[in-house]
Amino acid sequence: MAGIIDLIGNTPMAEIKRLNPNPNVRIFAKLEGNNPGGSVKDRAALNMIRSAVERGEIKKGTKLVEATSGNTGIALAMIASLYGLEIELVMPSNSTRERTLTMEAFGAKVTLLEGIELCRDYAEEKGAGGGYFLLNQFANPDNYMAHYKTTGPEIWRDTHGQITHFVSAMGTTGTIMGNSRYFKDQNAGIQIVGCQPTEGSSIPGIRRWPVEYLPKIFEPERVDRVIDISEAESVQMARRLAREEGVFAGMSSGGAMAAAIKVAQELTEGTIVFICCDRGDRYLSSALFG
Repeated sequence: MAGIIDLIGNTPMAEIKRLNPNPNVRIFAKLEGNNPGGSVKDRAALNMIRSAVERGEIKKGTKLVEATSGNTGIALAMIASLYGLEIELVMPSNSTRERTLTMEAFGAKVTLLEGIELCRDYAEEKGAGGGYFLLNQFANPDNYMAHYKTTGPEIWRDTHGQITHFVSAMGTTGTIMGNSRYFKDQNAGIQIVGCQPTEGSSIPGIRRWPVEYLPKIFEPERVDRVIDISEAESVQMARRLAREEGVFAGMSSGGAMAAAIKVAQELTEGTIVFICCDRGDRYLSSALFG
């Protein structure tokens, strides 16, 4: 009988049909909301904690600290509880109430500060001060290696190696970095497409980082193309995914879907897979579906 950890990964893919503008192209959503913690971040959270335990960096009694915009924090809270570890999660104060309550339900301490950059500074200072182990998803290779080991191989298997374009939102960039490594190892011609917010847009889970906060794991040469997506496009596409495709997901998934459609409109043929990174119920107290 499988435990919760064993159920992370091997998420299904759903073909997008009504929203697909090009009959010669297939678009698939990798439904990461089907992970037990509700998002793609279950993969990275498990790999970061498990790998640190295996290396002896985390032991019984170690206290963890991490800055998060939401999904990583929920995943880390769940995994930490399974390992019997205390964790403090530092999150922007404008995050939805569902996120805070979910982290606390798993036993985490949640600290709310103004803005993700300040959250990162606080977590780094606490980690450097001793007494806390900073997981640091923004600079931790275990983040992207989770996707090299699991997400990429699953997509390759389920498309029978026919994937031509991989589309992902870019936040910590772990998802796109790990999948890019894997897909380029299989076929250098597979196009890796990232999406980021347009100037002034606020899209949870997708970031346009100031240079000093750019994730250290990000290697721009591993992304073939970056598409800017507006907040309005992300909201509209998240709503359309729910109403027209039955895919209930958050705003960053709407952004990735919008980017996938832009790519599909340019192709004569191809197979596009985008990461549908979480579930829409994380956003019910926001205006996303209002």
